[in-house]
Amino acid sequence: MRFILIFILMLLMVFASMLYGTVDIPPADVLKVLTGSDSVDQVYRIIVLESRLPMAFTALFAGASLSVAGLMLQTTFQNPLAGPSILGVSSGASLGVAVVMLSGGTLVAVPGVLQYISTIVGAIIGAGIVIFFLLLFSSVLRGAAHLLIAGIMIGYIASSVISLLNYFAPAEGVKSYVVWGLGSFGGVSVRELPVVLVSSGILLLLSLMFAKPLNALLLGERYAANMGYSVRRLRTLLLSVAGLLTAVITAFCGPIGFIGLAVPHIARMIFKTSNHIILIPATILCGGTLALMCSVLTVIPATTGVMPINAVTPFAGVPVILYILVNRRKIRYFN
Repeated sequence: MRFILIFILMLLMVFASMLYGTVDIPPADVLKVLTGSDSVDQVYRIIVLESRLPMAFTALFAGASLSVAGLMLQTTFQNPLAGPSILGVSSGASLGVAVVMLSGGTLVAVPGVLQYISTIVGAIIGAGIVIFFLLLFSSVLRGAAHLLIAGIMIGYIASSVISLLNYFAPAEGVKSYVVWGLGSFGGVSVRELPVVLVSSGILLLLSLMFAKPLNALLLGERYAANMGYSVRRLRTLLLSVAGLLTAVITAFCGPIGFIGLAVPHIARMIFKTSNHIILIPATILCGGTLALMCSVLTVIPATTGVMPINAVTPFAGVPVILYILVNRRKIRYFN
């Protein structure tokens, strides 16, 4: 029943994304556009199909991807405060994008496919470097808190390198990177949308295959080893999938905060389970729904402006994180 209710809420939020925007479009005309009717204003058709629809599906898949990445990181490191942004994976992906965008302005001026392919590759390489260091530190640092601090330090180093690149980059590159860094679900065009949906969709389907290994890992590394899993190999695979999910979304939408950290806890509280067979699909639904809600809230009515997504996500994520901190001793799924 909970799955059905959240799925219905998600569909409602998708329709709200189609209906609600800076241009007032009657609901009947939105339905006509979505059903393929010809008796509708051509301007409305362009707005809905080429702006609002890509934004809605980008938000849906971005929220789901970041949330699943956060869930994998939390279970892998047995830490409720682990997440793509906290452990520095998002910062690493941002550094990779910064190298592409701020490398003398040459790649910024390249139009079409090459530009966003190079952005994706840069994000994946940056996230991969951070994941490599996390794996390296995880074999040395046994405490979850120590590993969390190490991830934060890696994030600071990445931010420092980004600042240096911004300082020496041309004005055009700095402007492009600053706009990208604000975070937005509206920057994905109709042409780029299939790349986002296919890449993140494949990774989300792949994440479903890790439900049983994650359950074993949740009970401890020794238990997982007794079940026949190679803990080091399993951890590498989980971090690789989490890093790829984060890198793809970061490349297209910018660094999105709090969703990957908060949504796994929201899913656990709603479904009252730590079983990843239930929790991974629940996290996908909750992440997509929350991202759609945040996307709708970024729209400023009667203006041409849309707020950055990171101006809204803290209002959804911070209360959850504070609740986790206050009730840390009552949380049983990592104890």
